[in-house]
Amino acid sequence: MSELLATQLEKLLPTIFNFCARMTLSTEDAQKATYETFARAFGGQPPESADELELWLLKIAAHVSEKRLPAEAEVDFDLLDDTLRSEATRNTQIASLTSPEREFLLWELKQGCMTAVINCLSPGERIAFVLSNVIGKSDEEAARTLGIKVSAYKVRMSRASQKIGDYLAPRCEHIDPRNPCHCPSRIGNALDKGFIAPPRGEVQLRTPNRPFAGEIKSPDASKIFRTLPPIEVPAELLARLRRAAASGQWAKERG
Repeated sequence: MSELLATQLEKLLPTIFNFCARMTLSTEDAQKATYETFARAFGGQPPESADELELWLLKIAAHVSEKRLPAEAEVDFDLLDDTLRSEATRNTQIASLTSPEREFLLWELKQGCMTAVINCLSPGERIAFVLSNVIGKSDEEAARTLGIKVSAYKVRMSRASQKIGDYLAPRCEHIDPRNPCHCPSRIGNALDKGFIAPPRGEVQLRTPNRPFAGEIKSPDASKIFRTLPPIEVPAELLARLRRAAASGQWAKERG
């Protein structure tokens, strides 16, 4: 087992979990995929370079996530429209919210909606788009992570970007403020359909220094995804990984 991997676990975990969460559209599945990624890594032969370690883990995470996904996307653009945009907008449910609660729900909706858009892609296209526009890897790094030629990776990215751009361009306020879909007016529908959940207890803003109203708007959808904050790692997942790494559990299972 690489000592470097053990010491870098907590530093690398947010990237791996963020990748798995975007891939699966499920916190539960993302936790399972992330745990399996590190279990496989601790039982394998990690590179001794910190720069290579993250790409190696992403390669494992891509394999683990893709293995858990159906060959075709379970969510499509029509279903996403039906979930968020089929009914008239309703603002009554958010009128009584405090400013922190409203800000929290706006961010939850933007994160959830953008992740659901990614999940309308096929698994191969999804991996390419997430590696580039969410995780921030170069074409060369992403292609190496997937074990394919850069030219093949660019084809995947082009297809993914085209589909996402075509969907968001006439709908999303973040692409064009004149578009009909505005997050504040969709919170009611999203809450009713369980697309997002209301905050429990005292609200802890994940983006205290980034007011939702001040977020970037761009006709280039890729720029919107690049500015999304990482999805927060559940505390129970971090604790479970710490215990498994410290106990040598994975090494024993591979022994």
